[in-house]
Amino acid sequence: MDAKLTLSLDKKTIEQAKKYARRKNTSLSRLIENFLAKVTATDKENIEISPLVKSLSGVIKVKNTDHRKGYTDYLAEKYKS
Repeated sequence: MDAKLTLSLDKKTIEQAKKYARRKNTSLSRLIENFLAKVTATDKENIEISPLVKSLSGVIKVKNTDHRKGYTDYLAEKYKS
């Protein structure tokens, strides 16, 4: 069941949001509804983890490495003259 909600927003923000909604072929109401649904969904503390995800937990061992240094070393080796 839909219910009305009145919001007070900056005029420029509203215009930009309307343009964005048009580009996405949706209404501003639907856009705000989806946003609020997503924001409130992340607040749930009891997120159900599927058995597959549980079984994969700990399968890959990752060393605590500096990824930037690794990439820098890779590029240095790749473009070595």
